Amino acid sequence: MGLTYKDAGVDIDAGNELVDRIKSAVKSTHRDGVISDLGGFGGLFELASHKYKQPVLVSGTDGVGTKLKLAHQLNIHDSIGIDLVAMCVNDVIVQGAEPLFFLDYFATGKLDVNDSTAVVTGIAEGCKQAGAALIGGETAEMPGMYADGEYDLAGFCVGIADKENIITGSKVQSGDVVIGMHSSGVHSNGFSLVNKLIEQNGLSLQNSFGESTLGKALLTPTKIYVKAVLDLIQACDVHGLCHVTGGGITENLPRVLPNNLIAEINLTSWTRLPIFEWIQQQGNVANDEMLRVFNCGIGMIVITPESQVKDVLELCSTHNINADAIGHIHSQEGEPHVVYK
Repeated sequence: MGLTYKDAGVDIDAGNELVDRIKSAVKSTHRDGVISDLGGFGGLFELASHKYKQPVLVSGTDGVGTKLKLAHQLNIHDSIGIDLVAMCVNDVIVQGAEPLFFLDYFATGKLDVNDSTAVVTGIAEGCKQAGAALIGGETAEMPGMYADGEYDLAGFCVGIADKENIITGSKVQSGDVVIGMHSSGVHSNGFSLVNKLIEQNGLSLQNSFGESTLGKALLTPTKIYVKAVLDLIQACDVHGLCHVTGGGITENLPRVLPNNLIAEINLTSWTRLPIFEWIQQQGNVANDEMLRVFNCGIGMIVITPESQVKDVLELCSTHNINADAIGHIHSQEGEPHVVYK
């Protein structure tokens, strides 16, 4: 008998089983505009159902980086999909765009149907939290490309905004207040440093940490801010938004500030989560390095006039998101940057 694809390491039947298993999860993300079912050559989305004067599509793509290494080590795969969605939709929302649909790319050496089902189920959960439809994806089984039990992920999101309402940061002005929406944990950035300090210190992911373990604390999924931010845009005067990802507040906040403005951030205005104190102590990481690598407890930033602060904080609370006024915008000649006090 001649060679088969399965002999080469690719199991078509396993791929078909995966599709069958995830159909209900994918269907649960359905929203207005979706006009295709899982299994086609492309996902179809109708824009006519969305009434915009000058519709602009806003796209984003991202992954979850070396946080995947922890998921592999702990054999926990049901939350990493939420991270994948969060990293994409949180980027799209800061421009004022409502996420419409999401696609994923899952690549592995040998397809484990149980693990991959858990991952895609997490992706569907993230899509539901963001109000986006999961309309397609790709599962690639590539023998020899990945170590046993490992996989890689990438996500792609498309959103929509009215051209006149796109948030660019151009409205930010001196006197505006910087409001920080709290993060759920490390989110999905800085894990190469985290993995390094765990390795160097010979630490176990099973060590107790608070009421759980270190591994589970680190795997806490990235918070999705979409629905809260969409409500903020409708109800309040939002001058700027910033998703605090790789680069921390230090590198990300200046991206939404016009020239000749700086953001002064009060580091005592919020309480950092214990996981960040642990990282800093275990790795003897300097404060400046912490602030330019990790979110340090602030996952999304809203810039708004002083008169809007109370309303912004109250609306965040209705979405069960803790938030604090953490700084102000000031005039200063030159390129925008962040100063801490």
